[in-house]
Amino acid sequence: MFPSVLKQGDTGSDVHELQAALLAHGFNPGDLDSVYGQGTVAAVMAFQKSSGMLADGIAGPRTLTALGLATDDTLSSAIPAVTVQVVSQMFPSTPISNIKTNLPGILSSLVEHRLSDKSMVLMALATVRAETECFKPIAEGLSRFNTSPSGHPFDLYDSRKDLGNRGEPDGDRFKGRGYIQLTGRANYAKFGPMLSPKVDLIATPDRACEQDIASSLLALFLGDKEIAIKQALVAGDMAHARRLVNGGSHGLDQFTDAFKRGAALLPDAM
Repeated sequence: MFPSVLKQGDTGSDVHELQAALLAHGFNPGDLDSVYGQGTVAAVMAFQKSSGMLADGIAGPRTLTALGLATDDTLSSAIPAVTVQVVSQMFPSTPISNIKTNLPGILSSLVEHRLSDKSMVLMALATVRAETECFKPIAEGLSRFNTSPSGHPFDLYDSRKDLGNRGEPDGDRFKGRGYIQLTGRANYAKFGPMLSPKVDLIATPDRACEQDIASSLLALFLGDKEIAIKQALVAGDMAHARRLVNGGSHGLDQFTDAFKRGAALLPDAM
């Protein structure tokens, strides 16, 4: 049986097959020497970039399947190891009852949207820690970032073109909601039809706080940016990974703390 992952330092006939497949696809790894060296790493990365994959130089299930060397592109799942006890250590200030109530739905949505590998599970949970540390879907509260000193609630969002807002009352109507704090008319319009079944979040924005919908929105939003997120994580750039979701650095400390705690607690993919 062909291994599910090949990486730098591996040797043998499987590596030779990988090198031959890369060459056949137009990506020369150098000598077909059965050694996963720098030439093979570079060829794998070039193939991954060409195919719109995470360019990490590791030939995992998705890369091997795309090369015709495997038939199952499912990534190793971290979900079985994600227990209430593990998550409570990632959320040291959060009532465990909230974790017990909301964790199953979040994990189920990650599985449904093929985001059950360790990096994306950690990304999802760390995002929840940064956005809604109480571990339940909530609506955004007032702050100096969304409401001016003499203005109505969320007036600083009303005319944010980058959020797709069109003026009052869009700021308040499409404020942050859910686990991901989905914000802005554009995001409500984009992700509502992606839910199953579809939900008109423009007409009913409060539904983004419903537990099942909030879980799906978390997975959909992260899945939409999966490759960019993973590229940031591979580079060790936690700030950029956070910025891809939040647009800024709000909650970066909580995000980073939760991610690092979880990374130490969850086993690496086999």
